[in-house]
Amino acid sequence: MAVGTAITGTAAGVPFLVVPPRVERADAPVVVAWHLMDPPRTEAAFAAALPLAGLDAWRVYLGLPLHGARFPEGGVEELMRRGYEDAVLNLYGPVSAQAADEFGPAFAELRERFGLRGGPVGLLGGSLGAAVAQLVLASRAVEVAAAVLVSPVSRLESVVAAVGRLFGVEYPWSEPSLEVARRLDFVARAAEVAACPATLLVVGAEDDEEGFRQPAARLRDALVQRSVTTDLVVVPGMGHALAEEPGIEPAPQLPAAAEVDRLAVDWFTRHLGCER
Repeated sequence: MAVGTAITGTAAGVPFLVVPPRVERADAPVVVAWHLMDPPRTEAAFAAALPLAGLDAWRVYLGLPLHGARFPEGGVEELMRRGYEDAVLNLYGPVSAQAADEFGPAFAELRERFGLRGGPVGLLGGSLGAAVAQLVLASRAVEVAAAVLVSPVSRLESVVAAVGRLFGVEYPWSEPSLEVARRLDFVARAAEVAACPATLLVVGAEDDEEGFRQPAARLRDALVQRSVTTDLVVVPGMGHALAEEPGIEPAPQLPAAAEVDRLAVDWFTRHLGCER
C-alpha cells in the first residue's frame, strides 16, 4: 500500500516502508534503515524523523521485532515490563538477533519486488537499530559501501550500565546475558564491523557519556586503526531519542533529528555516489 510517495507492506514477514529515488531505476543506491527502541520506535516514525531528505536513493525502513505491527499485546508498556524483568535476555538480545537474521530474506524479497539491482548499499541504524546494522555488517550478508550509526549501541554492557544508573538498579549478569553482551560488543568486534569501508557515528551531546558517547569514540578509534573512513559527530542539544514520546506514529521532525538527517544525507551522497 502506498502512503504519499512511500510504499508500505511486509517482506518475508518484516514490516517495511520504502521511499523510491527521484527516478526509479535498478542501479540506484539503496539505504536500509532500522529504528530505535526509544522514539522513533517504528519504521514509519523513523522515516519521519530521518527521511534522508533529498537523497537520490531507495530508502528502505524495516520494522524491528516486537515493535510497530509486531508489538506484543500491551504495546510499549509490555515492552517496558519485559525490560524491567530482563532487558538483555527479553529485549536487546532477541530483538537484535531476529532483526539481523530476517534481514537477508526480507532484503532479497524487496530487491525482487522493486527491481533493485546493482546499486551500492548503505545501512542506517539508531540505537539498537545501529546494533542490527553492525550485526548485518559482521555477517557479510550483503556488500555495504557506507553506514551511518546514530546513538549507537557500541558496547551493550555500557548501555545496560547507563540504563541501570538512570533507573537506580544494577543488572544481574549471567552467562547467557554475558553471551549477548559479547555478541553486541562492536568495539571488540571492530574487525568485523570494518567490512564497511565508510562509517559515520553520530551521538548526542546530551546522551549518556559512559553508555554511548565514550563507546562510540572507542569504536571510531578501532575502525580508524583498520583503515575505515570514519567520522564521529557530536550533535549539540541532542539526547538519545530522535523524536518525542510515544514515537509510534510519524511526527514533526525535531531540530536535532534534522541535523542528523543532514549529516546522513551528506555521508551517503559522498560514499554511495548519489547524485545531488
